[in-house]
Amino acid sequence: MIQLSLKDNGSMGILLQNGLIITQNSKREILEADLLIENDIIKEISQNIEPDQHQVYDFSGLVISPGFIQSHIHLCQTLFRNLADDLELLDWLEKRIWPMEMAHNEASLRASAQLGLAEIMLGGVTSILDMGNGKFQEVIFEEMATSGIRGLSGLVMMDTGDQPYKQDTTEVLKETEKYISKWNGWDGGRIGYALAPRFVPSCSKKLWAAVKELSEKSDLIIHTHSSENNKEWQLVKDSTGYSNVEFFVQRGLASSKLCLAHCVWVSDDEINMLSDYHINVLHCPTANLKLGSGIAPVPKFLSRKINVSLGSDGAPCNNNLDIFQEMRLASLIQKPRMGVTSTTAAQIFDMATINGAKTLGLPDRIGSLEKGKKADLIVLNLNKVHSIPADDIYAQIVYSAWPTDVRHVMIDGKWVVYDQTLKNYSLDKIKENAWKEIQNLFQRQ
Repeated sequence: MIQLSLKDNGSMGILLQNGLIITQNSKREILEADLLIENDIIKEISQNIEPDQHQVYDFSGLVISPGFIQSHIHLCQTLFRNLADDLELLDWLEKRIWPMEMAHNEASLRASAQLGLAEIMLGGVTSILDMGNGKFQEVIFEEMATSGIRGLSGLVMMDTGDQPYKQDTTEVLKETEKYISKWNGWDGGRIGYALAPRFVPSCSKKLWAAVKELSEKSDLIIHTHSSENNKEWQLVKDSTGYSNVEFFVQRGLASSKLCLAHCVWVSDDEINMLSDYHINVLHCPTANLKLGSGIAPVPKFLSRKINVSLGSDGAPCNNNLDIFQEMRLASLIQKPRMGVTSTTAAQIFDMATINGAKTLGLPDRIGSLEKGKKADLIVLNLNKVHSIPADDIYAQIVYSAWPTDVRHVMIDGKWVVYDQTLKNYSLDKIKENAWKEIQNLFQRQ
């Protein structure tokens, strides 16, 4: 399958030949063509590109796609997989998740981040928006840097309410600014910072005002949870006098920088606000079903041209980080309610690629395969018994494909997964550390 040229590993570039390329460009072209990469940028997509001391890969019979984007994830929770099942949201948080997050030390948080990053990258994810953790946030950034992933994360902020985090407002803001200074724009922008106030009930008005100021000062995304659960919605209404989306509008936080995970319990007026203020919705269908939270009205969002992207949320409420599962489920759960054409495979594929790029504020860099964009891509083998025959590539991927169909993953022009093997991690060590550190964490609780 691979033919190497005179120069190893691409000082003159990398040439991917003979693949079926899903461009996700404005015309949504699907091309049988070659793709030329120089450094970390796509230089050309066309047929029969002549090799010129390039490293050449023959991908005949394979599909080349933009890498998938997980726009809502909790790397700090991966270690808690299968440990917080069959609970509603607020009980799930208060009884299991917050205490375990606070029990993290550097070693257990590192094991959790590595476990999550390994899973998502092997499954074709090239970019993430991570919620971070309330302490030792440096560890998450370090592992994102080591893994090769592109993404944003941030220190979780929670300064009010009856909960174990209860940070000092001044201190959490000081820590946040320290991380912004060090990590925002790291490695040419591969790693970025996203402000992470957890949700309305856990953050004071003072903190929200500071978040708004920081976002405007440093041009940062605000990544938070909203309208996930009916009880949580009522808690916000009782404590502020507003619903979640109304609260963000009233506090001057509503803009294209605002990224709201879930948005299950929203009124028609709030949908109008989401549209009018260009707020991003981060749809997590599996987590919403498993926690019994409900089903987000995604077809209504799409009809109002609201940007909707996909996320797995955390492993304890999913219980995996499989973007293929999220794509399939995002479509299927709407069909009995809203009609079989309410969410098409092509729309769902957009959510996992170009819409995710818009959420991250990077549509000019990632989310599609086009000249001048970053070389963030995956190579799929869809010639499998579970995925053939097919006459629509979007439907084939959304409804039939599995993470094990991902052969190779490239980020920033570098292979981070090749022949289904991680380049920057040892899976055996990750698994060994995960088992060890969860036992140690139990002893600290």
